Amino acid sequence: MAKTIHSMIRVLDETRSVEFYNKAFGLTVAERREFPDFTLVYMSNPEQEFEVELTINKGRTEPYDLGDGYGHLAVSVEDVDAEHARFEAEGLAPRKLVEFAPDGERFARFFFVADPDGYQIEILERGGRFK
Repeated sequence: MAKTIHSMIRVLDETRSVEFYNKAFGLTVAERREFPDFTLVYMSNPEQEFEVELTINKGRTEPYDLGDGYGHLAVSVEDVDAEHARFEAEGLAPRKLVEFAPDGERFARFFFVADPDGYQIEILERGGRFK
């Protein structure tokens, strides 16, 4: 059986991205690998084995074109209200908190935030299928 281990995103500024993922999600650098043309930074937290892999291509100065194919990364939290307030206090510019109940029954409570490179991240309240 396959096991999901990481998701890779290309970022322009390593320091800015490491600070964002630490402040937003408590991720810390698990490993950093230098190569001639790029650097890989693996970030994780003690709650899970899944990592975010930041790829920094050396010499790149232009923002990446996220195009229309990228969706989002999702994380779950116990208290989405508290996290939304914390993101606001940290100056992370979360979007509005949404209660999604298309058929009258709540399916999800969540908000989105963009990382420094524009990648969208969904923060979902734990419950139901979102554990």
